[in-house]
Amino acid sequence: MATMRDVAERAGVSIATVSFVVNDTKPVSAETRARIETAMAELGFRRNVLARALASQRTHILAIVFPALEHTLGTTALGVVTSAAVAAARAGFNLVLWPVSNDPQQLDEYVSSGLVDGVLLMEVTAEDPRIPALERREIPFGLVGRTADPSAHLFVDMDFAGAVREGLAHLEERGHRNIALLSGELASDQLVGYGPIVRTEGAFSEAMRERGREPVIVRAPQDPRSGRAAARALVADHPDVTAVLALNEGAVHGFLNGLVAAGRQVPRDVSVLGLATSEQATTTADPALSALVAPGEELGRASVAALVSHLANPADRVQRLVPCELRLAGSTGAVRTDAHPLRKEES
Repeated sequence: MATMRDVAERAGVSIATVSFVVNDTKPVSAETRARIETAMAELGFRRNVLARALASQRTHILAIVFPALEHTLGTTALGVVTSAAVAAARAGFNLVLWPVSNDPQQLDEYVSSGLVDGVLLMEVTAEDPRIPALERREIPFGLVGRTADPSAHLFVDMDFAGAVREGLAHLEERGHRNIALLSGELASDQLVGYGPIVRTEGAFSEAMRERGREPVIVRAPQDPRSGRAAARALVADHPDVTAVLALNEGAVHGFLNGLVAAGRQVPRDVSVLGLATSEQATTTADPALSALVAPGEELGRASVAALVSHLANPADRVQRLVPCELRLAGSTGAVRTDAHPLRKEES
């Protein structure tokens, strides 16, 4: 088994310099660090995690907390987690996923062990009860999302309000004025004030009222059957709607099918534009879904980078919004002018 002496000889440095890199106890120039890392890789040297933790007074472990008991780990969230793991490894940290309840007591039990150097919270709510628990323990943390008042917190979040504005602009350029929002509906009381839903609905309502129109919001649980029911409700209750912004990725496939079952063609009669939708969901829909695609991987990378920077310098508190990317496919088009858009065709 390779030793630090072996690494030092291969890299042409002292054993002490190798120790600084292995245990992260003193700064080393980028060139020297690269030589040492290369030598370790070539020799198959493995760090002693316990010794490193004792030397640096850090475990070099970060936790990313996902409330799996209240919310499904979807494609976008999985992208956040996997990209965060890669970013953490590149920064010299291990990342662990804690799929725990949104209950702060359970989180407190985890962090009280001293296992991790920092925590990233996913699926953040407006008054997230997990934050006071972390603050009491004085555990460095960051948010993949935002609270109602995020001014004091490190956060990296998707720009939901920006996505709403860009989505409305895209649809209005194609002549649509009567636009609805398909939103999500979460069953758990633990996720009251869930950030993406609250911010998207708020931004949509404000934008529609600025345009002199009452906002039309139809909500559905995140599954295809509920999406079909939401489509039926929209057709029945709001026959003048010609376009829909769809935040609910779990229901959007059923929603598209429900419109077709009601005699509507997409996009000929109704345009549908996904909001914060994963790339996978856009390609598996029929028709392919035009969408503002969620930047899941960038959220993961940026969140880890922000937390690692905060660990090195507590005064460094990143607050960043990451935009979605508009990608057009087959589900949006120009508004019809030859017939009532939601009137069922006569047989």
